[in-house]
Amino acid sequence: MPQTIGRDELVTMIHAAVETVHANSKLLSKLDSAIGDGDHGTAMTKAMDAAEKALADAPAKDIKTLLHDVAWGVMCIDGGSTGPLFGSFFMGMSEAAGDAASLDCPQVAAMFEAGLAGIRKQTKAEVGDKTMIDALAPAVEVLRRAADGAADTAAAMKQAAEAAATGAQATANMQARFGRARNLGERTIGHVDPGATSIRLIFEAFAGALADTETHR
Repeated sequence: MPQTIGRDELVTMIHAAVETVHANSKLLSKLDSAIGDGDHGTAMTKAMDAAEKALADAPAKDIKTLLHDVAWGVMCIDGGSTGPLFGSFFMGMSEAAGDAASLDCPQVAAMFEAGLAGIRKQTKAEVGDKTMIDALAPAVEVLRRAADGAADTAAAMKQAAEAAATGAQATANMQARFGRARNLGERTIGHVDPGATSIRLIFEAFAGALADTETHR
């Protein structure tokens, strides 16, 4: 039977993302300093701290409410576009979760698709524009394909993380078309996008957390 995730697994996934972003904050800011204002690591740390606080403040809530609280916490940070984008991501996930106490792989895929849709309401960026979309869109697409192929959630998330990593690395060959980076034109070519890297890190953390959970079942 396909693996399902509930509130506890989701909390573990978000905690893993928090730890991973904290560990890579300097890397994210270094990447951003090459094509932006150098504060992406700080903004992402604030976002993850807000997510962690929401988890601490809602220890017994259901999946939908938990994600809703995380979304609002992240959305309200002082971090430029990071708060609205990632807040919209979690809000979309919350809306898709509905009243389910646990989610199978197709439902998890639908939740992440809704998260992507939430971000698309905040930006017109598409794959190829050197943004977080370059990592997120292929990750969600692979997650859906794996779910439709009857993969369990842990395996599907691993494939999604690999797609996010490939997408993030591909941004090195792109010219930025959004944000402050677009003003640098061709000088952005050769640099990996920090937003796409954040998505890579988050998906890798999610996949690692689920793999650990599956191992201990």
